[in-house]
Amino acid sequence: MAPLLLLLCFPLAFAGHDYGQALSKSLLFFEAQRSGYLPHNQRVTWRANSGLNDGKASGVDLVGGYYDAGDNVKFGLPMAFTITMMSWSIIEYGKQLGSSGELGNTMDAVKWGTDYLIKAHPQPYVLYGEVGDGNTDHYCWQRPEDMTTDRRAYKIDPSNPGSDLAGETAAAMAAASIVFRHSNPTYANELLTHAHQLFDFADKYRGKYDSSISVAQKYYRSVSGYNDELLWAAAWLYQATNNQYYLDYLGNNGDSMGGTGWGMTEFGWDVKYAGVQTLVAKFLMQGKAGHHAPVFEKYQQKAEYFMCSCLGKGTHNAQKTPGGLIYRQRWNNMQFVTGASFLGAVYSDYLASAGRNLNCAAGNVAPSQLLTFAKSQVDYILGDNPRATSYMVGYGNNYPRQVHHRGSSIVSYKVDPTFVSCRGGYATWFSRKGSDPNLLTGAIVGGPDAYDNFADERDNYEQTEPATYNNAPLLGLLARLSGGHGGYNQLLPVVVPGPIEKKPAPEPKVTPAPGITECVHFMALQSSNYRVCLAASTSAPISIAQKMTTTWIAKGKTYYRYSITVTNKSAKELKDIKLSISKLYGPLWGLTKSGNSYAFPSWMSSLPAGKSLEFVYIHSASAADISVSSYTLA
Repeated sequence: MAPLLLLLCFPLAFAGHDYGQALSKSLLFFEAQRSGYLPHNQRVTWRANSGLNDGKASGVDLVGGYYDAGDNVKFGLPMAFTITMMSWSIIEYGKQLGSSGELGNTMDAVKWGTDYLIKAHPQPYVLYGEVGDGNTDHYCWQRPEDMTTDRRAYKIDPSNPGSDLAGETAAAMAAASIVFRHSNPTYANELLTHAHQLFDFADKYRGKYDSSISVAQKYYRSVSGYNDELLWAAAWLYQATNNQYYLDYLGNNGDSMGGTGWGMTEFGWDVKYAGVQTLVAKFLMQGKAGHHAPVFEKYQQKAEYFMCSCLGKGTHNAQKTPGGLIYRQRWNNMQFVTGASFLGAVYSDYLASAGRNLNCAAGNVAPSQLLTFAKSQVDYILGDNPRATSYMVGYGNNYPRQVHHRGSSIVSYKVDPTFVSCRGGYATWFSRKGSDPNLLTGAIVGGPDAYDNFADERDNYEQTEPATYNNAPLLGLLARLSGGHGGYNQLLPVVVPGPIEKKPAPEPKVTPAPGITECVHFMALQSSNYRVCLAASTSAPISIAQKMTTTWIAKGKTYYRYSITVTNKSAKELKDIKLSISKLYGPLWGLTKSGNSYAFPSWMSSLPAGKSLEFVYIHSASAADISVSSYTLA
């Protein structure tokens, strides 16, 4: 068929990301990670019960909890950190979560974890910190429902201490107690009792947990030691109780334990200093520091060192990819992105509530710039990046299809209960090149490398493996971006609202810009954003929209990133599309080159009715000319 000429016309307002939808999807990932007896309201239906004998050999019930990532081990340190961050999300942004209808699901996700942590703490000075062994588990590729691997339980006690593990678990229990204080006060008090005992255990019997649970060293080694977790736990216990003992602990030990000394550029399951410093800065701005104010001001200086480094306005700035993503390491870099973004958002709100700016080496910075930074990182994760790839599985059109995850990569037990053996899983399912049979909706994978490159391959565990602690900080951040500030003082006492039933969202309404229908016969205009439209009737089956999303200067040359959305507006399936792209002077992602034309990417064979495909390109010129050469509607 004759090529359809595309013309540039007036720039239109393009809808941003649907943060509410991303929040809902992110919560589903936690249901996919559940171990134990699944509840009647389980929404991820391809999963089934698993790990039902966990702890039995040790005479303790350790059924439940979360698998940490793409394996079937329950690692206590990252699980507790996940619960702390989910709780912090609710504490800061419970009102926004309530407005989104997801507060109940978020509280359920926290309680699934704390129910397990209570089981794992059967005595004041005993805490089970791992079920399963990473070495034997990684030797096998099996669904959780089929596990034949060693399910031994590992613990810490006075003879084999683990202050980092006990401290983080105390923090999780304390933070969660705030979440349930009004809706379930009995449960909240139970959590606080465990938190007090665990802090006492961590502080009294000091030692690194991976010296006692040595099988964790290869997977979750505590590089930072335990001082950050002791301060972290004290901060959460003070927030939960207002007990002066814990405020004094922060004041008296800030210098000796590194809280006032360490200037950080990362925050995650191992290194908690930036989180401690952010919380203590909040206490200071709340006027609670008392005679500890000089010490708390030093905590705050280090909190602002972290924030300034994220903004690129400090004395030692966080590394970023060319596309603007915070970059720390090759393996699962996204954990640092979501953690830093969450801290940036909450500190932005603290500053705004206190009526002050951020003090950076480059000068004073408005609080809104921190929120803008956090939003930029979330937008990158959701697809605003050089590859136009969403790093949240199931969000957008172009997301990882071969996730490094045992459960999602093997046919559901409910579809085919035939036993999958330890090594047989590798031969049949791990090596399979097709898309995962079970969609791991909402999972945040490890993400791209330092140059924004990403390979969607199951054996590429550094980039395609998800983790619970990637998603946990994102819950509050997505709620904040979706629901706005809410017009309340972030420094006032926390009251977590009760969950409300989620109502179905209304169908979105699209309002065209004044005077524009299909942009037919409009002249091209120079602008920072472009709308590319079919010069055809309003019944054209394909619409193509193009906009410039970002610019940057490198070696004196200005580069532009363009995002293009192809939408099938017909009632039929779109197949065999061929796009002609001229005046393109740089790399393109999201399509497959086919001779002189461009076709669907390798992971797509067609575009269903009403669906869209996105691709991007980068070059140092104005927008390329795009036309549809041919297509088939079936």
